[in-house]
Order: sequence, then structure tokens, then C-alpha cells
Amino acid sequence: MEILEIITKCLAAGVAAAGFGMLFNVPQRTLLPIGILGALGGLVKFGAMYFGVGIVFSSFAAATVIGVVSIRMAHSKDSPPLVFYIPSVIPLIPGFFIYRMMLGIMSLISVSSTEVYLQNLITTVNNGTKAIFILISLGIGVAVPMLITRKETMKKKEPGG
Repeated sequence: MEILEIITKCLAAGVAAAGFGMLFNVPQRTLLPIGILGALGGLVKFGAMYFGVGIVFSSFAAATVIGVVSIRMAHSKDSPPLVFYIPSVIPLIPGFFIYRMMLGIMSLISVSSTEVYLQNLITTVNNGTKAIFILISLGIGVAVPMLITRKETMKKKEPGG
């Protein structure tokens, strides 16, 4: 993976995040920050993978960065952090591994040879396990910053109001 390919994937993640923001009907003032946050998440994930970090930990790091930055963006744009981190994390979902797992499950039905069946089973389980661990790492990566800074993310109530 070259640097130009990483930048291209980052920009695609940013555009996809903004697109999911539009799909979820977020306020218009939050679309640009959501796109930037999606691109930042893509940069962290694909940049870490470029330096040899595994895809699960790269996804976790990207989701953690998205979670932390979305808290700051939420305060600056006066919106809940959920508006920022949900559309920004969706482009990081491992659609390739889920697709390959589903194809593998379908191929297991039609295989007659035991050797081919076992190879397809191993590949299917491998793809499914990667997908599950990536999804778990995305969920934990976004949730941990929210849990740690829970008190800071809530607005202070005015006395007597």
C-alpha cells in the first residue's frame, strides 16, 4: 500500500462518512466535520496498517481517535457526540470480510470433496472471525472515550434553571 493509496482511501472514507451523515439526516452544520472525522479515521486505520499493525488493532485505534475527536467536535458544534461518531465509523466496517464469509458459507453447501470442504471451512471461519473482532474493536474503540469522558460530555446545568 502506497502513500497515495492511503490518501485516496482516507478521502473515500471521509466522503462515505459524510454520505452516511446525510443518510441519517444529521444537521447540515455537522456534515463537514463528519467528513473530516471519517477521513481522519481512515488515515489512522490505513496508516497503521501501512506500518505493519494488524487490521483489528488499526480499526481499534481509528475508532478510538474518532471517539475522542467526536467529543471535541460535539462541544464546538453543539450536537451530541453520537451525531459525529456513528457516521464516521461506518466506513471502517469490514464489509470485505463479511462478504467473503457469506460466500464461504454458501460454498460449503455445494462442496463434495472433504479436502475442499475443510479448506473452505477454514477460510470462512477465518474471514468471519476477523470481521467479528474488527466490529468488536470498533465498538469498544468508540465507547471507551465516551465512558471515560462521560462527565465532561454532559452540559452543566445552570443553578436554579
